Amino acid sequence: MSTPELPDSTGFPDLTELATQLSPNALVTDTDVIAAHSSDRALFSPVGNALALVRATCVEDVQATVRFAAKHTIPIIPSGARTGLSGGINALDGCILLSVAKMNRILEVNTLDGTVTVEPGVINLDLKKHLADFNLSYPPDPGSVAISTIGGNVATNAGGMCCVKYGVTRDFVRSLKVVTADGEVTTVGRNTAKGVAGFDLAQLFIGSEGTLGVIVEVTLRTVPKLADPLTSVALFSDPVHAARTVTDYLGKGATPSLLEYMDGGTIEAVNAYQSFGLPSGAGAMLIVQSDGSGSMTRAQEDLELFQQVAQDNGATDVMYSDDPRDSESLVAARRAVAPANEKLAHSRGGGELVDDVCVPRGRLAEFFERQAQIAQKFPDILVIACGHAGDGNMHPNVIFDAGDPVSTQHAKEAFGMIMQAGLDLGGTITGEHGVGVLKAEWLARELSPSAQKMHVAIKQALDPQGIFSPGKMLSHLK
Repeated sequence: MSTPELPDSTGFPDLTELATQLSPNALVTDTDVIAAHSSDRALFSPVGNALALVRATCVEDVQATVRFAAKHTIPIIPSGARTGLSGGINALDGCILLSVAKMNRILEVNTLDGTVTVEPGVINLDLKKHLADFNLSYPPDPGSVAISTIGGNVATNAGGMCCVKYGVTRDFVRSLKVVTADGEVTTVGRNTAKGVAGFDLAQLFIGSEGTLGVIVEVTLRTVPKLADPLTSVALFSDPVHAARTVTDYLGKGATPSLLEYMDGGTIEAVNAYQSFGLPSGAGAMLIVQSDGSGSMTRAQEDLELFQQVAQDNGATDVMYSDDPRDSESLVAARRAVAPANEKLAHSRGGGELVDDVCVPRGRLAEFFERQAQIAQKFPDILVIACGHAGDGNMHPNVIFDAGDPVSTQHAKEAFGMIMQAGLDLGGTITGEHGVGVLKAEWLARELSPSAQKMHVAIKQALDPQGIFSPGKMLSHLK
């Protein structure tokens, strides 16, 4: 899909017209501030020069910005905390960056219906803490839980470590308020527990990465406060035996609340980053938790089954703990993977590409074998991985010397080969990080011609001028 034709760079519209319709100081034209808001954390994703930044503080600010952009056919790039890894919020030349990060109020907690309504700029972890006072939980917990926003989580259908049992963001969205391409506010979805009136348009906006409209309010389903889990850890000589443990364990009907994977390289990176007490020398590690849905007996049974299956699959060691401090430490170690890999990348030339493929759980062993082959093909780069094993969602990290053209080219090739491996095994190019710019070409490879036409038709129907995030997720579709 093509980017809308921009006005001549010498004839941009007078922003005074927009400024008068916005909250005080919402419009920013300072080039340094704009530059700081012009990209997320993705490499190899172009960053243009935006015309302006709007820091919206209310729905009316969003409406005014969209109407101004529509009037002058100016692209809008919505954003939140800018924690993405695919270039989805990167600026285009002459665009307006529309940040909703300041729209960060928790509007209502409804304990009777089990819902919470928030503005899109609310930080995921802040919401969890707020709900705890009501003995409620919001399970989706991406690795960026402490810094990412609910709006961004909805835009990419973020998941995290509890998804194996509780699901991803879309499983908790009841309704959305969205500013559409004509500047109107509409509600999609419904706040009731059931409802089949018309198409489920809310689900259409979840994972749309800002290409169909701007999310300005979210009503989420909550669950009763989750019980403290029990934890078990199993070590293996190689990733394949860990993968077989995952498939055998879940195949027996187990319901862990967390099932995470770290390979040997990732364990060493985390150990070098901070002392979490992780064992060194293992080829792979699985971290399993069970909350037993509130039953300590059921939780113990889940972990006893895991320990037996792990031993049957050649685990070199299996450990168990009912101490909440151990559980917290292990989860903290898993969450430390991102900064640990960043530190490792810095020591090896600064280059890091974080992949996000998801495969059927029964194909995990094959995926790890393919990953090992890719790593062997490029000895000048490092390919290590962690991931949400219970979902089949892996995050291979390609670490390389960004100052070396050969190393950089090899990293790009390895990154692509990992995505191709995911597709070959019946999976997808992104489980939760989104397509953005980085994977736009690959989306066209994953979708059939008919599916591409559906995407294009929906985009054209909801955004006929193509002003929402052009040149991003849908740019390679026909």
